[in-house]
Amino acid sequence: MTEDRTAQTLRSIAPYLADWASFQAAYHGVPGLQLAVGRRGEVFVDLAWGKADVETGEDLTSDHLFRIASHSKTFTGVMVMQLVERGELRLDDRAGDLVPELDGSRAAGVTVRELLGHQAGIIRDSSDGDFWQHHRPFLDRAEVLECVRAEGVVFEPNEHFKYTNIGYSLLGIIIEQVTGKTYDEAARVAVVEPLGLTRTGTELDPARAAEYAAGHTGRIAHGDARRVIPHVDTRAMAAATGWYSTALEMVRYGAAHTFGDTTLISDASKRLMQRDESRVAVRGKELGRYGVGIEVGKVGDREVVGHSGGYPGHITRTWIDPVEGIVVSALTNAVDGPAGQIANGVIQLINLALAAADEVAASAVTGKGGDPVPGVPADAPIGRFANLWGVADVVDLGGILHTINVRAAEPAEVAQRLVVSDGRLVQEPVAGFGTVGEPVQTERDADGAIVSVRIGAMTSWPVEEYRSRTAR
Repeated sequence: MTEDRTAQTLRSIAPYLADWASFQAAYHGVPGLQLAVGRRGEVFVDLAWGKADVETGEDLTSDHLFRIASHSKTFTGVMVMQLVERGELRLDDRAGDLVPELDGSRAAGVTVRELLGHQAGIIRDSSDGDFWQHHRPFLDRAEVLECVRAEGVVFEPNEHFKYTNIGYSLLGIIIEQVTGKTYDEAARVAVVEPLGLTRTGTELDPARAAEYAAGHTGRIAHGDARRVIPHVDTRAMAAATGWYSTALEMVRYGAAHTFGDTTLISDASKRLMQRDESRVAVRGKELGRYGVGIEVGKVGDREVVGHSGGYPGHITRTWIDPVEGIVVSALTNAVDGPAGQIANGVIQLINLALAAADEVAASAVTGKGGDPVPGVPADAPIGRFANLWGVADVVDLGGILHTINVRAAEPAEVAQRLVVSDGRLVQEPVAGFGTVGEPVQTERDADGAIVSVRIGAMTSWPVEEYRSRTAR
């Protein structure tokens, strides 16, 4: 796809991406959602939906700060790679050679690379990780080092992938040892200032307390009330989980992980960080992939990198396509927030639209063969419709009309096309269990407004009309 067509398609579907994500957030009952979608410096979606604090009723804005938790690991990975590029650190340096307090411990021999890739076998959160539910403070430097010395090694290096916040806290200490700066000072010089970030930092800033979106409890049962969870300092664990940001600034940061952008690290360092260090599988089932300081994934056919984050009260997810430059960041302010589901769904919708745009463009080129893809009819019944069985959107994605079950977590799995056949709008005539190949019927009033649609056998109405009908 040409760059112009990619950008044009993203601009055209941006309002729908925001609308779909807002529906998902409301449907799942989360207090608030920030969503940003960008590509190579252009922001297509900047959404702030819902409440920053359900107890005060404060509306969420794009400026509210979220604790992005394990996204912190990607920042730490970048900082390590900068030191490696300058020759101040090597990936095969041993932790015991960098942090004298580890001398003689089992953990002394683990390498920087093993720590970055969660292959060092280090305990995840210590034997008492109740700081995750605020029953105790997060660990300070001395406590991290004592944990590593006394109970840190669970597996031998490279025996198993073992995700570890303690290991990344140790990387923060290593950065301090090598640079002679605090982790926060080193991060400002390495990441925050080069990118011009003003709403991103390593740790809770009491001076900005009013700017943070409140964290909220999850729900055990559907009707449970949510309570606000206070923000706390993660102390020496900031390198693993302390950072804060906004969706917009995460898009700016994510762009620095795309190839060709050398603001933070070289493309060579990106290739090292983003290749598979681990394929995480248990009893033959793959659970995920991890690189060197960054998560590796796939949404549809799109290869992505990034990270999720889980902090008491905030759940977040950012995905980056390092080749095409698309970045999606979804931040939610509840322990059960569906940030990952929303980010994945947005990318699926982008994939559908870009594939459709390519198909439309290819069909219009002389000599490509086949009939041109008919354009979306001017009177297409675009909108959101409901009936007893659900809610469906009719939307133009990339020049082809689609129906989307807006409740579904995986929009690409349930999307169907509507096409013009013999002068009629029909569901795409392909194999299927539904009403494929059948016509779409639209009823309009005297002013041309849609009264109802019948896609297949059942009538649906605009959502507010359906609500009024069922309330009678």
